[in-house]
Amino acid sequence: MTTLVNKMRTRGIVSLVGAGPGDPELITVRGRDRLAAADVVIYDDLAGRALLDYCQAGCKCVYVGKRCGQHSVTQDRIIELLLTHTRAGRRVVRLKGGDPFIFGRGGEELMALIREGMPCEIIPGVTAAAAAGAAAGVPLTHREYSSAIVFVTGHENPGKPEATIDWAAYARLRATLCIYMGARKLAGIAEQLTDGGLAIDTPVAIVSRASRPDQEVKLLTLADLIHGAGREIAMPALAIIGEVAHVPALARELAASVASA
Repeated sequence: MTTLVNKMRTRGIVSLVGAGPGDPELITVRGRDRLAAADVVIYDDLAGRALLDYCQAGCKCVYVGKRCGQHSVTQDRIIELLLTHTRAGRRVVRLKGGDPFIFGRGGEELMALIREGMPCEIIPGVTAAAAAGAAAGVPLTHREYSSAIVFVTGHENPGKPEATIDWAAYARLRATLCIYMGARKLAGIAEQLTDGGLAIDTPVAIVSRASRPDQEVKLLTLADLIHGAGREIAMPALAIIGEVAHVPALARELAASVASA
């Protein structure tokens, strides 16, 4: 029976799995199950090594992490690994921090797999913005403050001929801005947002290492960022900008008034 199954599996399958924001309990059940069945796991820096405990004995785990410009493996090499193991008939999990399709380069990997005719599936994960909002007590939407969310990178592809992010246009949206990978550029981003019309006292929540035991939350304003308050931020970090970042303070005031009543 085993021989028959192996002959039938002339090609494997790749599962692009979102690992979630860092807490190993925040991976989806389906993502966990794919890890448990995998022959090969190719995982990122932010995917959380604790998740590898779900893997079966004998599973080959390959680290391909990237952070702050330091790449252990190039993107081309990652795609080559996916194709090689899939062609060999293996069940491959590409484990990516957060969600594969939100600043995770999952689209590039999916296109490469489809181009080569490889079977693949996408399993979503909890993205960093959702985890950061939960950690800070900041709802990304609120009926009174924001009816829209923007996920935007603070670190565009350096290979682009010119920047495409118009921060002044985002300022006019009056939406909740969730800025990924922009911690080192927040002062400049804040200046451009205020130049675009966003009030200088607009609240900001910066969450470092969201969902992890060592997570940190800073509640600031755009003025604070312009004056350098966000310089000492632990990585990885995400900034939430907008009126919704008032909610934690309002909640504390409400709790205090209830307690004194």
